[in-house]
Amino acid sequence: MQYEFPFQDALDKLNVLLSQNQFELLVPNTAVLSQQTSDIRLVYLMNDAVESFLVFKEAALTGTYQEEYEGELEARLDESEGRYVLAVYQGETVCTLFFQNLTLEVHLFDYSGIGHFWVKGYEYLRQLEYRLAILRDKREYLGEKYCTEQELKLSYLAEFPPLNYCSYPAVPDKYLIPSYEWWKVSDEAMEVMKCLGKEADDKTLLRWLKIYEFYPKKAVAKKIARMLHTSAHSAVVELIDRKLKQATAEFGHRVFDKDEERHINGLKKKAQKRKTELLQNGKHVEMLKEEPFVYAKDGIESKIHLMIWDGDTRNEWVEVETFE
Repeated sequence: MQYEFPFQDALDKLNVLLSQNQFELLVPNTAVLSQQTSDIRLVYLMNDAVESFLVFKEAALTGTYQEEYEGELEARLDESEGRYVLAVYQGETVCTLFFQNLTLEVHLFDYSGIGHFWVKGYEYLRQLEYRLAILRDKREYLGEKYCTEQELKLSYLAEFPPLNYCSYPAVPDKYLIPSYEWWKVSDEAMEVMKCLGKEADDKTLLRWLKIYEFYPKKAVAKKIARMLHTSAHSAVVELIDRKLKQATAEFGHRVFDKDEERHINGLKKKAQKRKTELLQNGKHVEMLKEEPFVYAKDGIESKIHLMIWDGDTRNEWVEVETFE
């Protein structure tokens, strides 16, 4: 790769994947080990906020592509007779893509109502941690132009240890892949959090943020993390959640086939009935959904969750009921 290709931006993204030993093709049957051309997608960033692909246009695949391969990759890109040739080495085997162009395909979704309950304890904070983490990935992998102005501000909270994976990881430790240095707070995250503290009129939190700014140590971060799960500081947590909903409102929801939509609507009906009962009993309840990808099947089954606050006067605890 000695010169800049016409699709340099997409190529830079391809290099990111290859450097991470990621190469997951979605290969049409007509393109498998043949010279027949069709568009071939390579999974780029897939999460609840984004389904994106690098698309090899008018492509043909030859050689041996190992779908289940996990290991180091090597790649070489050349130009030959008006077409581009990408050879990817998966260990001892090689697959080759012949293509005319490389483009980025992006589908954006509203992820503010998504819920995954993989770790118990203060689940509502873990949901925020998860959404902020995938938002940061969206900003880092796709670029700022794919984020709303409000999203860009909130994305830096993924670099705020009292709220991120350092304190409230959404996934078990064995699956945790930190996207930022442990226990390090960024200047951007601190500024965003101070603005939120002022808007929520949380004077005690603002004092601790000032201490944290001048003494950015783990002990102070853990103190603030404990504050965030108390009722006294719930306003700032609710403010973050509300702003995230506002920031993502312009994005659409995933649309599935008729059978899946019918199944999801059935779950929602059951969950709504239960939610109404809880509301009548004075409970605070939030309905969340868990759903599969649309453009790349992942085996996830649709679920509806209810997060139910227990009314503790000091700590903000929730119970979770799931409909599947």
